[in-house]
Amino acid sequence: MKPMSWGEHITSKVEGHVLVVTIDKPPFNHVSVDLMSDLAFCLEAGDKEVRIRASVIQADGKAFCAGADFASPTDAVGSGMAGINALYTQAVRLFSIEKPIVAAVQGAAVGAGLGLAMVADFRVASPEARFAANFVKLAFHPGFGLTHTLPRAIGEHRANLMFLTGRRVKAEDALGWGLVDEVAPADELRAAALRLADEIAENAPLAVVATRKTLRGDLAAAVKEQTDHEHIQQTALRATDDFKEGVKAVAERRAGNFQGR
Repeated sequence: MKPMSWGEHITSKVEGHVLVVTIDKPPFNHVSVDLMSDLAFCLEAGDKEVRIRASVIQADGKAFCAGADFASPTDAVGSGMAGINALYTQAVRLFSIEKPIVAAVQGAAVGAGLGLAMVADFRVASPEARFAANFVKLAFHPGFGLTHTLPRAIGEHRANLMFLTGRRVKAEDALGWGLVDEVAPADELRAAALRLADEIAENAPLAVVATRKTLRGDLAAAVKEQTDHEHIQQTALRATDDFKEGVKAVAERRAGNFQGR
């Protein structure tokens, strides 16, 4: 595969047997239906290309992905629940990818951005990386299948801690929790992620895909079932006064003045 663009904000290149995919949607790499669809098309093409044995997902800018932009009325995800439902359709596509994925995480991986990081089999982070499921700070319910994928990765107790506090977890702590597999200096992050992908790619490709399929089981189907449930809960909470206050409070970087209605 030659270097390619996939829509407006996704580019890819091949290094050896690894597909290196870059997200570039400044300034915060917010998720959108189109962005996730383009990313899925790119990775699906990698699945069909015999030369490709693993992928790296990386992002330009200070943030890996700052989640959904609820403050933007022009964004499909920010403007209503239909956009979020469409986003989750793309999430299921991403979890259906057959070949291993390594994420190189710098800066924030927040909300749906954390959900995107969980698409990967492994995560390499810079010391500046921060991971947060901050949905309750928005008076919202977790989404992007995180209520399934996060406990699966770090255990129910730690996942509950992240969900119910909305706290940001530093890269060093995330390493101890198993949320991150390696911490590398910012200027070495992408090289470290590529090394891990190369370590996977040097093995027999059919055996790697078969083993991964066994280990992941029905993960994509489980994410589909979980996002259906998450969407129901999010739809109810989005209609509340607390949600309006939560979006405003997060945008203003202050604690929400919630009233429970």
